[in-house]
Parts: sequence; structure tokens; C-alpha cells
Amino acid sequence: MSHDAVTNIADTAYSLLPLPGSNITTGKWVGIDNVDANSSGIFLDGFLLLCVGGIPWQAYFQRVLSAKSAVVAQKLSFVAALGCIFSAVPAVLIGAIAASTDWNQTDFGQASVSEDRYKDILPIVLQYLCPPAVSFIGLGAVSAAVMSSTDSSILAASSMFTQNVYRVWRNLCSKPSDVELIWVMRLFIIVIGVVATVMAIQVTSTYQLWFLSSDLVYVILFPQLLCVIYIPFSNSYGSLTAYVLGWILRMGGGEATFDIEPYIKYPWFDEDGNAQRFPYKTFIMIINTLTIITVSGITSYLFNKEIIPSKYDVFKMQICAPSQQDDETDQDPDSKDGDHGQQNVAYLNSRDQLDTKL
Repeated sequence: MSHDAVTNIADTAYSLLPLPGSNITTGKWVGIDNVDANSSGIFLDGFLLLCVGGIPWQAYFQRVLSAKSAVVAQKLSFVAALGCIFSAVPAVLIGAIAASTDWNQTDFGQASVSEDRYKDILPIVLQYLCPPAVSFIGLGAVSAAVMSSTDSSILAASSMFTQNVYRVWRNLCSKPSDVELIWVMRLFIIVIGVVATVMAIQVTSTYQLWFLSSDLVYVILFPQLLCVIYIPFSNSYGSLTAYVLGWILRMGGGEATFDIEPYIKYPWFDEDGNAQRFPYKTFIMIINTLTIITVSGITSYLFNKEIIPSKYDVFKMQICAPSQQDDETDQDPDSKDGDHGQQNVAYLNSRDQLDTKL
């Protein structure tokens, strides 16, 4: 912010200012002043996606479910919410600084940062507006953070596939050995690494991939997490049905990241811009939630009443009545803190449900 080429970001927040000796303007980094009525559905989707789409992330539950008690998990979540707000401040400042900079006064070589280079704004600011020592440390820190996130994501994805997909499938025939699971996880690490490399080459924007990930988590995984915790009779049949249906409906809306044209035109479809104006992501999320509840309820009834013989229960679901789960939750022989003890038992039960159902 103290660089000679940077205009005061307070002055450039809401208005465009001409750069000295040129016809180029800079500033106005706050964003749009109002929302077009035709785009209200898009903003509604984005708002709800940001609010609840970040909940069913594996990285979050990896820390929450490892907490000692439900109280510790709640405190961790509240502190993390504040941490997210504070973590967004540096990103906003970097973007504001880049929008308020006369790049002709730097070694960047261009009058302004073109739109296709917006994704590189962090390394550009570090390289051209900071002292060499700060630039070196900053770029090194960014590279280390990216590599750390990449290897942890690959390991987490391979572990989840091995435990939640391969082991469940093998248990239908015979119990797999630990050595077999380890080799499957190693093989899947290689597969994910190759797929990630191809995606990194084909897709030019990391931001688009992160946004798409949040999109899919909100549309497909959030209904499943919601039902696992709050719907006692939810099961794998409802989850699988909603999973497949969610993918079909979501990809039907189109995805510019992979050049997928929309083959389902939801209400208010913009024919001229070939874009969805309806909040279809939220609509799909609601449809998925209702699908899980409906299919799970029907299959639970059919198997519990033995209308369908248990030999056809391919997922080997152990379904119990909600009243039985409530009785188990209320029992806490080791409780010393009353409500806290019951809360901890419910927390542990929910953790077991997540392990078995997800």
C-alpha cells in the first residue's frame, strides 16, 4: 500500500480515477452497486452456497469429529467462523491494491492487469509491488500452502474412497484385509494424482474449480449430511438415489468450466446469454433432500415390514426405529454433567452415523 504506484484504496473504492499522464483509469474495486432483477436468482444461489455449502467439507469434519466433546466441537466451529472473516481481509486488500495501482510505474510491462490474468493477481502483487525479500518469502509461502493442500486432498480423497466405497463393496462378499486396503489406497492415490494433473492442464482457473467444488458440495452432499444427522431413517438407498439424481440435474444446468452446455432449461432461462437465471442449485438441493427422505422412508418400511425379503437388502442396512435411537441416545451411565453428558453421547452417536452412512 506504500508503493508509489498505488493510489489510496479509500479514494478508489467507489469511483474510477484517471492515472497521471494516461487515458487509463483505476479503482472502483468495491464491486457492483445494485443487483439486476434478472440476476437475483444467481445471487440467491451464491448466497446460500456460501452460507451452507461450506459445511459438509471433509477438512472441517475431520477436525470437528476429532474433538474431545460436542462442546469443544461447537467452540471450534464458532471460532473458525470468525477466522474465516478475518482470513478474507488480506485477500480483499490485495485485490483493492491491484485495482488501485498504476502498473506503468512498475516492471509489470503492461498498463493494467488484463481480465484473463486476474487469477494471478496474488503473485503479481507480491512480485511487482513488494521488496524482493518479501516477494521471495511470500511466493514461497504460497507454493508451500498449495503443495500442502494438494497432498492432503489427494490423501483424504483416496482414504475416503478406500474406506467408504471399496471396503463397503468388498464387505458384501468377504472382509478385506488391511494389506489389501493399503494397496487399494496407494493405487487410488496414483489415479487421483493423474486426474488432478490432467485437470490442472486443461482448466486454467483454480478459482473456478474451487467454486465448482463448493457448488457440488452444496447441491449433492449438503442434503445427505442434513438427512444423516436429522432424519433417523435415512439410509444408503435414499443417498445413492439422490446422488445420481443430483448429478443429472446439476450437469443438466450446464457447466462453463468444462464447456458443458445446458440440456435442462430451468425457468427464466436466458436464451440470448445461454445462462440459467433461476436459482436451480438451491432447487436441486431441495429436490435431493426430498428424494433422500422419500426413498429412505419407503425402503425402511419395505425392509422393516419384510415386504421385501432381507436377502435383497444389498446394502445390508441395519434399520432401527427412531424411538430406539432416542432411547439409546438418552442412556448415559458415565454422565456426570447432566446435559453435557447427554450432549456428548448424541455427539458420539452422530459421529458413528457419519462413519457408517457416509
